[in-house]
Amino acid sequence: MSEKFTGFDQSLIRFLKQLKRNNNRDWFAKNKSKYESDVLEPAMSFIRTFEPKLEKISDSYIASDKRVGGSLMRIYRDTRFSKDKTPYKTNVGIFFRHEMCGDIHAPGFYIHIEPGQCFWGVGTWHPDSESLGLIREAIVNETAAWKRARDNRKFRSVFQISGDSLKSAPRGYAKDHPLIEDLRRTDHVSMRHLTDDEVLAPDFLKNTAAAFSASRPYVRFLCDALDIPF
Repeated sequence: MSEKFTGFDQSLIRFLKQLKRNNNRDWFAKNKSKYESDVLEPAMSFIRTFEPKLEKISDSYIASDKRVGGSLMRIYRDTRFSKDKTPYKTNVGIFFRHEMCGDIHAPGFYIHIEPGQCFWGVGTWHPDSESLGLIREAIVNETAAWKRARDNRKFRSVFQISGDSLKSAPRGYAKDHPLIEDLRRTDHVSMRHLTDDEVLAPDFLKNTAAAFSASRPYVRFLCDALDIPF
């Protein structure tokens, strides 16, 4: 019998708030069992239960409950190149990666749970220059397909296109190009902000599946641009 996710509990939000106030190794070590029960276990249950729904959205994406290298992003921060030396992330990040592109910068589906700052995200965040160039070429060469994906009614009823952009036109493109706003983008991500209550609702998993399904035309275009299957 397959596992059934019953919903995130208020204890998850409460733990993340406490971690933000006590972001140090001693406190985390004393509360490791609460992290396991209130955060890790329900997140893994969500991932396992979501797997068949993800397969219906695209069979090129992976829902993995591996503790290392799986869909749940590690709670330990990489502080080597950061002025912020706090050791732990104060959010839950779940990223469904493409089977051919394990990197977080490849097109994917993301869930961010952080008290007061929850959201769904889809698309490609900070793609490398080669990938970004391919997406720009696809926007120009497949303009009609891009507009259909970008302006899809179901997609835009859920998500808002966001992310970083250049201040001027990228090299090789005219400043007055009719799609210059899209061509200036250095991220191709779309987000839907969520309340904590929406994340804690019993139908959050079902709503997540519906939202990611609505984003299929947008994510498919990005995959096609990068010549990877959707």
